[in-house]
Amino acid sequence: MNSLRLTPHIIKKLGYYVYLYINPIDNKIFYVGKGRGNRVLEHLKSNSETRAAQIVKEIQANGQSPLVEILTHGLPDEDAAYKIEAAVIDVIGVDNLANAVHGWRSGFYGRMDIKQLVSIYHEERLEIDEPAILIKLIWSYHYGMSDTELYDGTRGVWKLGKRRNNAKYAFAVYEGIVREVYEIQQWFPAGSTFNSRDPENQKFQEYPGRWEFIGRVAASGLRKKYLLKSVGHYWGKHPRSPVIYANC
Repeated sequence: MNSLRLTPHIIKKLGYYVYLYINPIDNKIFYVGKGRGNRVLEHLKSNSETRAAQIVKEIQANGQSPLVEILTHGLPDEDAAYKIEAAVIDVIGVDNLANAVHGWRSGFYGRMDIKQLVSIYHEERLEIDEPAILIKLIWSYHYGMSDTELYDGTRGVWKLGKRRNNAKYAFAVYEGIVREVYEIQQWFPAGSTFNSRDPENQKFQEYPGRWEFIGRVAASGLRKKYLLKSVGHYWGKHPRSPVIYANC
């Protein structure tokens, strides 16, 4: 299969597509991708150090080739391919695949319960009354993540000044919507407390001047007040900043 190439005629007919790589040993999908042209075949000869490339090499070393399937094709554009790829990754679960990350904007367009979907498009905007720090999650957020993953993805590591000590609460925010509210108990230098994202406490020690907090989920009344509400307007003039203060 390594010598297989798609002709210009086939490439034109395929357009944008989503593809699967399947391990012939256990018949399980181990990679989901999207692309056009000969992208679907590039993994067969890749020399990268990615997990997908390693699995391909292991299969080939066993005298076999991965099963390569086109899941869907003829898609109108790359945006459509991205969305389908993300949906498939969400259904299978990124932990069951060699994909390094969740699909493109999976936290917005991907799998989620109906309440979260309504919160995105209804955008019940509110003002925050408590002294809080709003933390914008980008790559660390995905639907179905565990409570521990969300907590550790929210609490650090951030480049902050002494103003952090005025915040009583921390809001985990994704796509402008509050996903969780934590009561801050204490701030620590980055890497000095256990974090499931960095169990050896090595990675985050490389970031001097950055901080992480320890805390607990806020009281039920406060959570009910803010969960799944829109606070994206707080970023107004500072859209690139991952952290915004409110009332402190």
